[in-house]
Amino acid sequence: MVDNGSTDGSAQLESDYPNVRFSRLPKNFGLTKAMNIGWRAAEADYVLFLHDDTELEPRAIDLLAGVLDAHQEAAAVCPLLVNAQGEAAPQLGTLPPDGNYEPAHPSGTEATPVDYPRGAAIMVRAFVIKSVRQIDERYGQFGSDADLAAQIRRGGRKILLVPDARVIHQGGADYDALRRADFLLGRAVLIGKYQGFGAGLQARLASVLQPFISIRWGELRYTLSGQKIDGTHE
Repeated sequence: MVDNGSTDGSAQLESDYPNVRFSRLPKNFGLTKAMNIGWRAAEADYVLFLHDDTELEPRAIDLLAGVLDAHQEAAAVCPLLVNAQGEAAPQLGTLPPDGNYEPAHPSGTEATPVDYPRGAAIMVRAFVIKSVRQIDERYGQFGSDADLAAQIRRGGRKILLVPDARVIHQGGADYDALRRADFLLGRAVLIGKYQGFGAGLQARLASVLQPFISIRWGELRYTLSGQKIDGTHE
């Protein structure tokens, strides 16, 4: 459990779960750094990333691991994200990400290849992350899941959606100015990484123009400075 500088009393949970290893960070360093700290502390062959607004349904972990066991061509698997009512929640995006996600509607119970599932819940083979050394920390809160999906696709491997494994995802909260800016900056990083310097520069300029045209001054301040959610600058 990586405690990313929480201020809501979460640190007190450590005494309630003696078998869980807690890593406490002094402030919120963003999702990507927390993911790297988490997988490096893990000792298993598979690493399951979960966001703090998710809830595992029974047997979800066993089902996901079982599919990885049975499908050596798969680099990662993901559960079906559902809302509190059990309905499919927004999950599948495009590369490069545009901030929009569609619910997955699998036709049966068989594991199905998907290009880019959002990273709220995804199980990855540890050696896949080790092969790229780490999840790229130029991303703050947004972009690391898309980058991981792009790396898997570049390597000719698959991500499989496992419909019977379900995870409740709250999600749906509106983004503040810093989070919107973090998304735009992360998108520019990903485009530059996979489409070249020119395309990345164009995306970086767009990250400034979009909030300017929409008169979102707080967001513009962050994109101009390149400030990510962890306070560092891109």
